[in-house]
Formats: sequence, structure tokens, C-alpha cells
Amino acid sequence: ELMTGYTMLRNGGVGNGGQPWVLRWSSRIRLTWLSFTLFIILVFFPLIAHYYLTTIDDADDAGKRIFGPRTGNELCEVKHVQDLCRIRESVSEELLQLEAKRQELNSEIAKLNLKIEACKKSIENAKQDLLQLKNVISQTEHSYKELMAQNQPKLSLPIRLLPDKDDATFPLPKSNQNCRLHNCFDYSRCPLTSGFPVYVYNSDDYPFGSSLDPLIKQAFEATVRTNVYVTENANIACVYIILVGEMQEPVMPKPTELEQQLHSLPYWRTDGHNHLIINLSRKSETQNFIYNISTGRAMIAQSTFYDVQYRPGFDIVVSPLVHAMSEPNFLEIPPQVPVKRKYLFSFQGEKIESLRSSLQEVRSFEEEIEGNAPADYDDRIITTLKAVQDSKLDFVLVEFTCKNQPKASLPTEWALCGERDDRLELLKLSTFALIITPGDTHLVISAGCAMRLFEALEVGAIPVVLGEQVQLPYNDVIRWNEAALIIPKPRITEVHFLLRSISDNDLLAMRRQGRFLWETYFSTSDNVFSTVLAIIRTRIQIPAAPIREETAVEIPHRSGKAAGTDPNMADNGDLDLGPVETEPPYASPKYLRNFTLTAMDIYRNWNSAPGPFHLFPYTPFDPVLPSEAKFLGSGTGFRPIGGGAGGSGKEFQAALGGNVPREQFTVVMLTYEREEVLMNSLERLNGLPYLNKVVVVWNSPKLPSEDLLWPDIGVPIMVVRTEKNSLNNRFLPWDEIETEAILSIDDDAHLRHDEIMFGFRVWREARDRIVGFPGRYHAWDIPHQSWLYNSNYSCELSMVLTGAAFFHKYYAYLYSYVMPQAIRDMVDEYINCEDIAMNFLVSHLTRKPPIKVTSRWTFRCPGCPQALSHDDSHFHERHKCINFFVKVYGYMPLLYTQFRVDSVLFKTRLPHDKTKCFKFI
Repeated sequence: ELMTGYTMLRNGGVGNGGQPWVLRWSSRIRLTWLSFTLFIILVFFPLIAHYYLTTIDDADDAGKRIFGPRTGNELCEVKHVQDLCRIRESVSEELLQLEAKRQELNSEIAKLNLKIEACKKSIENAKQDLLQLKNVISQTEHSYKELMAQNQPKLSLPIRLLPDKDDATFPLPKSNQNCRLHNCFDYSRCPLTSGFPVYVYNSDDYPFGSSLDPLIKQAFEATVRTNVYVTENANIACVYIILVGEMQEPVMPKPTELEQQLHSLPYWRTDGHNHLIINLSRKSETQNFIYNISTGRAMIAQSTFYDVQYRPGFDIVVSPLVHAMSEPNFLEIPPQVPVKRKYLFSFQGEKIESLRSSLQEVRSFEEEIEGNAPADYDDRIITTLKAVQDSKLDFVLVEFTCKNQPKASLPTEWALCGERDDRLELLKLSTFALIITPGDTHLVISAGCAMRLFEALEVGAIPVVLGEQVQLPYNDVIRWNEAALIIPKPRITEVHFLLRSISDNDLLAMRRQGRFLWETYFSTSDNVFSTVLAIIRTRIQIPAAPIREETAVEIPHRSGKAAGTDPNMADNGDLDLGPVETEPPYASPKYLRNFTLTAMDIYRNWNSAPGPFHLFPYTPFDPVLPSEAKFLGSGTGFRPIGGGAGGSGKEFQAALGGNVPREQFTVVMLTYEREEVLMNSLERLNGLPYLNKVVVVWNSPKLPSEDLLWPDIGVPIMVVRTEKNSLNNRFLPWDEIETEAILSIDDDAHLRHDEIMFGFRVWREARDRIVGFPGRYHAWDIPHQSWLYNSNYSCELSMVLTGAAFFHKYYAYLYSYVMPQAIRDMVDEYINCEDIAMNFLVSHLTRKPPIKVTSRWTFRCPGCPQALSHDDSHFHERHKCINFFVKVYGYMPLLYTQFRVDSVLFKTRLPHDKTKCFKFI
């Protein structure tokens, strides 16, 4: 039993079931005791130690403190720490020495870096100097080769020989009808270098002066006062001019009296050589009173001639002087479109005396076919035209009897009907205007026919002249077949068919050329007088006087400020855009053919383009003509001057290339009281290749600040003062502009150098057009039936803004002196639209659209003051300008284009070792 109980107790309970309980109880007792022991050790012992140590440190005797804080000296006094202190001091001293050495080395490194940078700059400067020297040598070689190719020695003008006042006369021709320039004109009075001086007699000094029409006399005198050829020194004059008509009927002198007065002129010299007698007509009934006067070797300019009186190549048929003292009102002139008008053709007139009735001769049509010359075709003309009117195939209006009293006319001439305003209203409704020449074939031209021609051209009715024997005004220098139809009278039955067969494009071209002829040679007294002088001067082969240039009044300014370089403007990558500051600026070569004009050149200059090219003795868009082509080379190779060697890569970039000699361009920058913006724009031009000069047009009455320091960009900066604030000043032909190429640019326009250079290259190949960057276009507003100006992105354009564009200086003359004044007045009124006006002018003259280069469409000038274009009324005013300009020109001259110009190798995939011409972003 004891064994059993013991066994049970060992097993944790009674029997086998109590043994686990005993073991668990003993384990708990041991864990409790162990935890209590650890608590006492970890808690109470540290507390007792802390208390003991604190009590020791609080002792009064500081020397007995062991654990309290001590000073450095006290610590060093401790034997164990003294060695450590010495080591610390030694290490600190060594660290200070190392720091000093480090600073010394850093200073030396900085000095060496500065020396390295200086060496790099010296190397770059040396490379730049070497490049400039190479460019100078290259440019010098080009200049030398050009001079050798020209082989034109400089000649001084010959000494002018003045003939004596009473120079000897030479024998008269057998008949005055045989007078021509070679036998009736004294060339010795008109040397090539004379400048064509003209002396005009004062009509008031002679009795016949009181009989002159007051309006014609006043208009003639006003024109003479402003003409550049008129001189008061009669001893040096080449031509002497006397005005004898139009005379008033009641006080008209007798022919014998007028003849005596002419022969008594102080410089008549017995035969009147080198004299011009002008008889202007203001009315259609002007009589040919000079017909019965002996005029000797004097030339005659009038509107009525008989065949026995007219001397081709010597006398001049002039147009009537309708607008004697008034300028034509362009707003009253009908537009040139639509091409077809209400009436296909019209004619109003009455024949007071026919040739048939005067000869009392009647011939049948069969007799005329057999070879007998008809006495008068007018009857057949009347019958044919009435038949066309009755057929009603087309609307035509023909009236052979005047409703009111017809105007006075010469025998066999068709008299004008009604007043001038009534006739113009009918012509405005007519596509063609019939002009029937006098039945007397001996009357080669009459004032009535000239008046009909004048009125038809004025309102855009295409003249149809029946009678090929007629001598139209200025017929020896004007191609009348480009503006009128001249049909023999026997073809009257074919006239209707011929007029219907002409296409609309040909009709518009003829109407447009007729408008040009009327504006240039007929419209005003100044045009008539200038045309007469130009014909004589051209016949005797004297070059025209240079057109005047605008004298630039420079505003003094201080320069010297070092111009920086905007990296955004001048960063051209690896492109070498050309020489920079390698030689002083050079002007475009002056025109060298003034004294070598040929008949072909003269004829072409009068008729080659629809613009007043007679004012200039040359066409400026062909600087290298075939007779003057400058080529270099040997053997079979020829290379135009200015071209690149190789045509690609750096060889191309180092030269301008193209087909014309090298040249430079002038920047014309218009500004108004924006000094900071202006200075930034000028600095961006620093380093621009082929820049000749910068002309700053100061458009403000307030002068620049006196302390303003202008940048030094390597080329002259000319600050020009203007008389008034006008946007037209942008296009004045300033005498300081010595290059043909002008880059017109706004003071807030941002252009990179590579963009400018590419635009210059393109312009050199299209010198007659505007080449620029921002494009615009015009559009037709169908609901309002008017034109609109649009600046949105589009697939076509018709204008290039002149705020950043190249154009020829020739257009500056035309804009300022030839373009209708009404356009410039509107530009001043709105302070807007000068760029539109220039685009209208160039497109009107060339019939070509402008050229846009690169993808730039607008300009962004961050931080610039607000410009005029940001005004709310800006676009509204430009709409008005376009519609007004269309009225002045009579049609819409702007033409659309659907492409822009980029470099030849633009976006072309090339090998890595090849260089493109240009690259644009």
C-alpha cells in the first residue's frame, strides 16, 4: 500500500491520476521564486547603489569625490588620462596644418583653372581670327576676280561742250514732212551726261498767252514747277518748250500772227530746231490750228494730226488733258470685275458730215470687192451694228443720232453725244467701247477719238478702234494691242464674233493694262507732261534722272555698349552662316548700263510690267543680265560669282551661293518709344552675317534718352528722325540704304540668325517678290459681300507681313512716290495696314504671290509692351483697308500660294558624316 501511495504521489495524484498535479505545482513554486529573486536584483540593488554614490558625491571635501564631474586640468592630473590629452593636442595641431595645406591647394587649383579658361579663350580667339583672316582672303579673292571679270575701267565723265547761243544752222530738208531726228534735231545740245535740261517759255511774255485756256495754262505751269528736268538757264537747255493751246475761240490769234510770234522766240534760231510746240486739248472740239503754220524743225505734240502734218518718230500724239487741275477720284472709278458687263459693246455718236456726201459719190459693195477703194465704210458699219443690236444675241447699245445737240467735231468725224458724266455712266455698263475713226483717212487722229479713248480707259471699257490707220497717243512706245483692239473697218461684219471669242482672262488682262496706261500716262497734267518729256529723252537715248531719295536726318546717339548674344537667337548648332565682321560693309553695285541702253531695253521698260517703270531706266530685278553676266573659271567650267564650292555642307554655308554676285542687306527697324525693347532687338543682330547697316526709323517726336547707350554690333546703326509719326515711314527710300535688299523688321520681332540668313538666300533668287516669315490671307465674306483679313493658320496665304520680310528697295520708291496717295492717307488715318498696302503693290506689279519661308507664323516677344496689333479695333480696321485698297486698284491684286520654302535638304535623311544646308525647328 505504501508503495502504491508513493507511486501515486510521484505520479501527481491518487494513483496514476495524481502524479501530474504534483509536478505542475512544484514547477510553479520554482518560477515564482526565480522571478522574485530577479526583481530584487534588478530593482533594489541599482537603487541602493545610486543612493550610495549620490551620498559620496555630496561630501564637502571635493578632493574625496570620485564620481562627480571634474575640470580638464583635474582630468589631466589623472595619470591615466594625461597621455590621451597629449595625443589629442598633437592630432589637433596636425589637423590645422592639413586644413591650411588644403586651402592652399584649392587656391592653386582655382588659379590653374583660370589659366586653363584663359588658354581656351585664347585658342578660340585665335581660331576666330584665323577664320576671319581666311574669310577676308576669300572675299578679297572674290573681289579681285569680280573686277577682273568685269574688265570695266573707271571712266570720268567727258567735259560738256556748250554750243554757242547763235549756233550755225544746217540746211532744211526739202519738206517739213521729211523732218526726223537725224536731220531736224541738234544732238550737240544734248550730251549723254547733260541730264536732259529743258527750258520752258513763259507764255505770258507773248501775245498768244492771253488766248490760252486758263485751266490748261495753270495746270501746265504747276507741272513745270515740279519737274526735275526743267531749267531756268536757256543756254544749257537741250529742248525748248512752248505751250500754244488749247486756245479760246473768241480771242484766238490768226495763224500768221501766231507764226510770227513763234519765229520771234529768243531761242528759235531761224528754224526752231530742238523746240517742242505743245497744243493740249481739254475738249473734243479742239481745232488743229497749227496745221496752217510753218513750224520749221520744231516738234509738235497735240491730239489732232493729218497725215501730211504728222511726222512719225518726230511729232508726238498726246492724250487730252481732261483732269487739268484735279486728281482722279479712285472711288468713282468702277471695279475691273466682274469681267462681263451689261452691254457687250456700246457706241453713241453722230456724224455731222460724211465723206460720201462731201464727195457726192456712191459705190456699191460689189465695186469695192472688185478693188475700188471705198469712199466711206460708215454706212456698212451702221447697218452691221444695228443688225447685231436687233438680233438680241447679246445686249448691245448703239445710237447714231444724239438725243441732244452733238459736240462740235471735224468733218467726217463722229461727234460725241451728251455730257461727260452721261457718257461715263454708259461706259461703266459696257464691256467694250467702240471707237470709229474719222472717215477721212488723211485724219490720222482727232481730239474726239482721243477723248473717246480716254473715257473708255478711265472706266475700264476695253476700246475697240475701227480703223487701223489711226495713230493712238504715244503709239511709238506703248503696245496698244495689250489694252485695245484695233480692227480694220472692212472687218466690221466680224467684230461681233471676235468680241464674243475673247476669254475672260484676256478681257481682264486688257482691262487691267488699260487701267495702268490711263493712270500712268493720261490721268493728270503731270503724267502727260512727264510722258512727253520721257518720249523725247528716250528717243535721243539720254538716261533718266535718278529718282529722289529721302534724306535721312540722323539723331546723334552714343554707342559703345558691348552687345551680348542671345543664345536663342545665335545658336545655330554646327552651322557656319557666313563671314562675320570680316570686312567693312559694302554697298550694292550701282547700275552700270545708264549710257548703254538699247532700243530693246527702252521698249521693254515701257511695256514689260503693269507699273510706272518709265520712271526708272532699268528693271532692278535682273542685276546680272546676259550681256553683263560675270562668270569665273577656265576650260569648260563656269561658276557664278558668289556660289559655293561643292554646293553642300560647310562649303555651301561659307558662301551665299545662287546666281548673282555677293551682296549684303540693310535692316530697317521701325520703333516708337520702346527703348528697352529696341536695345534688345539690336543686340540680337550682333554677329549676323552679310548685314550692311541698321537703319532705325525713330517714329516718335520725343527724342531718345540722352543717357541711352546703344549697343555695338559691328556694323553702323543709323537712327533716323521722321517728320511725323507715320507707318509709311517704314518704306521711305532713305539715302542711307545702300543695298538693294532691305529686311524690314519690327522692334519686337524675334528671329534667329539662321532664319534670317535663309530668308536672305531665298530673296536673292526671287528679287521681285516679298520674302518673309509670318503669313496672312484674304477671304471673301459671302454674307456681307466684302473682303476679310485673316490671320488664322491655313493651307494657303496671300500676304507676308513686313514686320519681318525682305523686299527690294525699288518698291520703297514706288510705295512712297508712285502708289496712289489715297492709300498712304488711309494708312496714316488708321495707323495700320502699311504691310497690306505693300503686299497689294507688289502683287499688282508682279502678278505673283509673296514667298513664305520656315514654319514661323507669329512672333512672340515675352515682356514687351503691348503693340498696336493687340488693339480690339486692329482687325476691323484691316478689313476696311483691304476693301478700300480693292476700290483704288479696281480689283483684288492679291494672289494665293499654297506652299512655303525650306532648305533643299530640309528633313532629308543623310549619312551622319554629311552636313545639311540648314535646319529649322
